[in-house]
Amino acid sequence: MYPNLYYIFKDWFGVNWHGLSFLNTFGLFVALGFVTAAIVLSKELQRKEKQGLLSPREEMITVGKPASFLEILINGIVGFIFGYKIFGLFISKAPEVNPQEYIFSAEGNLLGGLLLGGLLAWFKWYDKNKQKLKEPERRNVRIWPHDRVGDIIILGLIFGIIGAKLFDNLENWDDFVKDPVARIFSASGLTFYGGLILAAIAICWYASKKGIKIIHLIDAAGLALLLAYAVGLIGCQVSGDGDWGVFNSAYVVNADGKVVEAGPGDYQDQLNKYQAYYKDGAVMDKGSMGQDSAVWVTDRKYESLEKVPHKSFKGPSFLPTWMFAYTYPNNVNKDGVRIRDCNEEHCRALPQPVFPTPFYETVVCTLLFLILWSVRRRITTPGVMFGIYLILNGIERFTVELIRVNNTYTVFGFHPTQAELISASLVLAGFILIIIVKRRAAKS
Repeated sequence: MYPNLYYIFKDWFGVNWHGLSFLNTFGLFVALGFVTAAIVLSKELQRKEKQGLLSPREEMITVGKPASFLEILINGIVGFIFGYKIFGLFISKAPEVNPQEYIFSAEGNLLGGLLLGGLLAWFKWYDKNKQKLKEPERRNVRIWPHDRVGDIIILGLIFGIIGAKLFDNLENWDDFVKDPVARIFSASGLTFYGGLILAAIAICWYASKKGIKIIHLIDAAGLALLLAYAVGLIGCQVSGDGDWGVFNSAYVVNADGKVVEAGPGDYQDQLNKYQAYYKDGAVMDKGSMGQDSAVWVTDRKYESLEKVPHKSFKGPSFLPTWMFAYTYPNNVNKDGVRIRDCNEEHCRALPQPVFPTPFYETVVCTLLFLILWSVRRRITTPGVMFGIYLILNGIERFTVELIRVNNTYTVFGFHPTQAELISASLVLAGFILIIIVKRRAAKS
């Protein structure tokens, strides 16, 4: 596992650049997901514009004005904050301090902040000064929907993170109440559907204000969301952020830390060996001072070993074992038992292998995207593409929830997870949407 770029560079190039530890791989792939979403969305909007389905809007703008004091000041403040923290992470941060804790502390590098703040303030002044006219002019500018993709992605990013955090904390309310600050500012703990719902509301509001036909926008967005989700889940898999499945009892971890096929009774022996991990959330291991200490390593505790969720599935011999049973060594959550001879910040692996569900979702969503991308020109009724996306996404997520560890609710005697409830609703909404738009198309 590569919880951050430090581990990637250490493993690939043999260098110990601790300054890279603040760049989490999960965040990197989330950013790449937004980039891919922007590319797909822009391509689809341009295609719909050529078909005459989307039209531009003329807006009056002022050109030729020099940079105002407020613009220079804002750029300077933003640059100072980034410089203060980024230079601090590379130069001033003590090795034992967690990068996330450092970012949200008052610590930083003053000189770095002043340098970057001054540079960005100067760049704003210089850029505006190049375009300055003797007399600023008011001009009508034609703006196409695909020109607004940048604004749409930024809205999706901001409200997506807010929604993902909000829904995750609602799903894990007891943990949030115990330590709300840690839950809010932690690098992990994001619920995809929460981000999707809140971001969708914000983007639809923005589209209506800008005169973009929402029905065509959501058709294009469905494709973009599928690929962005697939890319983002690579970050979940690579960093080991806890978004994995239940334990696979067909395999166990041997004394050397290797995942091997389980023999009769081996799985139960592993549960008994690490029962403190499953029942109390702690295990006894050697601390940094060589003394035995109880270390909290998981927030998933079970009343008894019989209630530890697991399924037994032995993968085909021609495929790698990790596709069916993986312990997520060096995971970013620091969940599991200590890895032998490891002295890094992230030195834990799960005591029992689990199903790597982020990997499954990446593969499935990529295939679904390729299928929909190949048939998109044949789907001519507006809204049908988004309806198909809702159905496929809901079925995919509902299916993977069957082997994923999540908190459950009690509804009429059933115990679904939050994601199962939302995914079932999405499937229903997808069918309803397709029926409605098909009927409207038939009438017109």
